[in-house]
Amino acid sequence: MLTLSAYFGLFFAALGAATLLPLQSEAVLVGLLLSDAYPVWALLAVASAGNVLGALINWLLGRYLEHFRHKRWFPLSERQLDRAQGWYTHYGYWSLLLSWMPFIGDPLTLAAGIMREPCWRFLLIVSLAKTGRYAVLAALTLGWS
Repeated sequence: MLTLSAYFGLFFAALGAATLLPLQSEAVLVGLLLSDAYPVWALLAVASAGNVLGALINWLLGRYLEHFRHKRWFPLSERQLDRAQGWYTHYGYWSLLLSWMPFIGDPLTLAAGIMREPCWRFLLIVSLAKTGRYAVLAALTLGWS
């Protein structure tokens, strides 16, 4: 039961971290990696799945809620959203390779939804970026050369 709860905790930490919520999943992943109680591949798969699903939530928010951008409760300021859209317009879908980055990645995934990026391409690029980030983190944590 403890194993299952660790995976759930990692999944939801990664999911929350990929949305516009100010959460971190890296500390959870590193802690579980250092415990040496779980297969590395399983931790990477769970963290990546949660993080990609969180990014997909942002994409859906951008796709369907953009017309509320002037509302007070909208999760991004007008300036943040304009900056993300400008970045996305200038660099195109390849900018999604930066979706793993703090402060930049979440607005980019929201902008991708606003800009009507096809879901299949969005998921492919974001999955590569986010899984790659977790793989590098695991390699650094475990001292792989």
